[in-house]
Amino acid sequence: MSGAAGPTEPAGPTEPAGPTEPAGPTEPTEPAEPAEPAGPVTGPADGELLARVFLTRVLEPGDETGGRWVRELGAREVAERLRTRGEPLPGASGRRWAGMVARAEQAAPGRDLAVARNAGVRFVHPGTAEWPRQLDDLGDGRPLGLWVRGPADLRMWALRSVAVVGARACTEYGAHMAATLAAELAERGWVVVSGGAYGVDGAAHRGALGSGGATVAVLACGVDRPYPRGHTGLITRIAEQGLVVGELPPGDHPTPNRFILRNRVIAALTRGTVVVEAAHRSGSLVTARAAGRLGRHAMGVPGPATSGRSAGVHELLRQGAVLVTDAAEIVELVGDMGELAPERRGPVLPRDLLDPAAHQVLDALPARGAAPADSIARDARTTRDDAIARLYELRALGYVERHGDGWKLTRQAVIPVDGGSGVP
Repeated sequence: MSGAAGPTEPAGPTEPAGPTEPAGPTEPTEPAEPAEPAGPVTGPADGELLARVFLTRVLEPGDETGGRWVRELGAREVAERLRTRGEPLPGASGRRWAGMVARAEQAAPGRDLAVARNAGVRFVHPGTAEWPRQLDDLGDGRPLGLWVRGPADLRMWALRSVAVVGARACTEYGAHMAATLAAELAERGWVVVSGGAYGVDGAAHRGALGSGGATVAVLACGVDRPYPRGHTGLITRIAEQGLVVGELPPGDHPTPNRFILRNRVIAALTRGTVVVEAAHRSGSLVTARAAGRLGRHAMGVPGPATSGRSAGVHELLRQGAVLVTDAAEIVELVGDMGELAPERRGPVLPRDLLDPAAHQVLDALPARGAAPADSIARDARTTRDDAIARLYELRALGYVERHGDGWKLTRQAVIPVDGGSGVP
């Protein structure tokens, strides 16, 4: 078989030992010229669109120098300088400028738009109605635009979205937690965003889809060429029921650096990022830390203290991320005012319903043996008469019994909530 194997997705810079991701797609060939032309430029809006699509072939995602050129000069001016081999833009070395000019010679924005249209893909960029404005928080590192595949409105979906990310080589616990959290979030009307990878990402997407909810996959390649290939069916289903988005033009392939840069889009697009299982150098931690820098919520799901797969999550929690264990706790952080998680407590027992004064007297009785009323009153910080009155109330409820001049707990009062031994 000819062709070089594509890159495997990095875990961070590195991921713990575990199953490796299958070889990726071969280097793409130049897409064939479409049967129909993309159409002529008819106005300023078309000029901006074509310039930005052109630049996606020249500038790498997250290129802040290129982003500064676009901000200061405009996309059309930057594109024109590259097309006409003009003077190098500020901050570009001669070698870098030559490389960009060479890529510019191969760029064909009209063809890219036609290929995208034939694949059911559209290009959304700043200034259009569907552009999620929270991506502007990335400053000069914001995407030139996003290629979007799917029927939903990206801006509207992103307004109420949460990222669920984590290890590719996850455990059964990690896959279960990711799927459960995603399903619960979807049932509460939240959009689940992840990276489409194996492991936690795939479990999160499937959890949202399985509950009939909404999910978005942010890819590090052209959205018309699903990666990893083993998730082609899943990503196709996401495109039908949700959205598949990416910065790279049609047919473009992933590289290790593009996976890392993709994570900033996931962080900026959502209200918060939840990490489910991650080693110390996992790429999902990059997403959570980017979320924190952008003023979003960074959250982590704890795992066993002995698991290397959760070591990165635990470190993230030590650094200030919020521990979460279910969707209610996530929504309490990222949701609107009043969307509070329920109070966590054990089952309500009859003794929980006692009057506080009676409860105080009950707590003053010794775990074993009997005690006189004077001693009980002293430990309960009340008078002897009040203690005796409360003791008779407790006797009527079956919590204490009298033995001569003393009082002791009944078996009903001694059995603890967890069924073990000791005082309740």
